[in-house]
Amino acid sequence: MGTRDDEYDYLFKVVLIGDSGVGKSNLLSRFTRNEFNLESKSTIGVEFATRSIQVDGKTIKAQIWDTAGQERYRAITSAYYRGAVGALLVYDIAKHLTYENVERWLKELRDHADNNIVIMLVGNKSDLRHLRAVPTDEARAFAEKNNLSFIETSALDSTNVEEAFKNILTEIYRIVSQKQIADRSAHDESPGNNVVDISVPPTTDGQKSSKLQCCQNL
Repeated sequence: MGTRDDEYDYLFKVVLIGDSGVGKSNLLSRFTRNEFNLESKSTIGVEFATRSIQVDGKTIKAQIWDTAGQERYRAITSAYYRGAVGALLVYDIAKHLTYENVERWLKELRDHADNNIVIMLVGNKSDLRHLRAVPTDEARAFAEKNNLSFIETSALDSTNVEEAFKNILTEIYRIVSQKQIADRSAHDESPGNNVVDISVPPTTDGQKSSKLQCCQNL
């Protein structure tokens, strides 16, 4: 029997950022629906999709947000980043300018997202190897210098798309579960529901409480 979409142990919000046209929407659709659209136009309006995976016997539900075309106007709002625990910072390996702009996107993440957000640098369109403008080693060195994980993907032929999302979700899960273990050892252990929604930062306690309440009625 399959897992219902509303049954999960953890809900993680992950955002996709990067220049327009680097393939963020197709990464999203490839991972969540196994679809790719060659005629893909810039996303209009808020778009997100969900998919659940299993990690250590736990159901991790990913809520993945696309920038909705806002990146064309450099007008991504703080609401987009609010509650995000992971980010895929995407560039096009065949367009060096999109890689150059990674530094600006990284600064925006540092300014607006939670300090503990897990970030993965993603060189997309690896199928365009004959047009490569960004050397893999250069991007990997940049990622290491900035404490990011790194992977190259192709939404077109599915290369590493599953791995990219699963790796970042697993990393987030490990951090969260270790924090829970540390918290339990620091306080008296009390029985409770295992469902944890960290898609809202601790500063918005009221909002977080209401979301947790909705999840405990599974």
